[in-house]
Amino acid sequence: MHNRIKLISWIRITLFIVFLILALSPVIEWGFRWVLLAALLFMFALKGSIDLIRKKTDVRPSRRSTRVWKRLLTAVALLIALIPPILFPQYHAPEVTGEYEVRTAVYSYTDPNRVEEFTDTGEPRQVNVEFWYPGHGEGKYPLVVFSHGAFGIRESNASTFTELASHGYVVVSIDHPHQSFYTQGVDGKITTINAEYMREVNDSNKDGVYTVEELYGLTQKWMKLRTGDMNLVIDTILENAASSEDPVYRLIDSEHIGVIGHSMGGAASVALGRERGDVDAVVNLDAPFFTELVYDRKLNELAVQDEPYRVPLLNIYTDDVWRQLGKNSAYAANNTANPNFKDAYTVHFQGAKHLSLTDLPLFSPILANILQRGQADIDKYYCIETMNKLILKFYDYTLKGTGQFAPQAVY
Repeated sequence: MHNRIKLISWIRITLFIVFLILALSPVIEWGFRWVLLAALLFMFALKGSIDLIRKKTDVRPSRRSTRVWKRLLTAVALLIALIPPILFPQYHAPEVTGEYEVRTAVYSYTDPNRVEEFTDTGEPRQVNVEFWYPGHGEGKYPLVVFSHGAFGIRESNASTFTELASHGYVVVSIDHPHQSFYTQGVDGKITTINAEYMREVNDSNKDGVYTVEELYGLTQKWMKLRTGDMNLVIDTILENAASSEDPVYRLIDSEHIGVIGHSMGGAASVALGRERGDVDAVVNLDAPFFTELVYDRKLNELAVQDEPYRVPLLNIYTDDVWRQLGKNSAYAANNTANPNFKDAYTVHFQGAKHLSLTDLPLFSPILANILQRGQADIDKYYCIETMNKLILKFYDYTLKGTGQFAPQAVY
């Protein structure tokens, strides 16, 4: 019995030592995913060390039921500790091809003209943002503003932001409080997604829950909040770029602004391109043109407004949206034959699913497959890196006036 305890103790200690060696080597990149496992292995090693040091002259065999419970609890603890590395496996970041070192900075902006509608405190709405910008950069760089999807976070397309910043862009990504999965301000305050908003979005994708008029009202409400946040961010940045000595704001070229968004954020970006006169280019990632639709009460249907869209626009669609163009009323304005967008660029990524245009399939393949109901056929690195290359070329052409932009219709 005593020899068995010694063997188990040495196994526990050895496992922890092996983990430490791997953590100090390139095999394991230390991060949140390994914290629980490291803590558990440390406790096992500590218990093993104590058992080796302690002299047990009278070791009584434990009851069989006790041994079973101990093994069961150990198995459960191991399973819990392994959940983070399974859900969020290590991955190598997509290739960064620019010459600039990329740095980040986080800010919180308060809108004195809007009350936070998701709470009853009467406080003004606060929006959190994160910048990706060229380190050791000199001169001025175009500003690119990103809006995440319905339940996204500001880091959802970090590989895109990093690639753009490495080529001389200042990218700011917005967390839309209560519409993002979670957001944290510079004061440490964490705001999670609003349950009613989540229900509205989920129900909007189900047949028969909302009437056409109700669904139209919801989309316009979402767009009003989104564009309000984006206007606040752009206006605040432009004001600071003109007067602040902050090293981030000093890099911004206020004369060249692009907006980009995924899903609901893409819809808001298209809306902002029509709403503001200082937006020079728009990238839409898999989003319906909600604000290009009007509700016809007599016909009880959505119609496409008849007004040319004059800002350069790049649409990148996955299979999930491509098959709905011209068929689903929510995507009526996205029809490639829409004359209002005759000069827009439209690209289809075959085999891609909705979340393929974010970093989530890299960060958590399991979550991405669950949320988008299946695994995409396209290679996730090819998809992300090709998308980032297209976006960079589009902004180089529209915001910097360099190169040509002639994308393929299908990738």
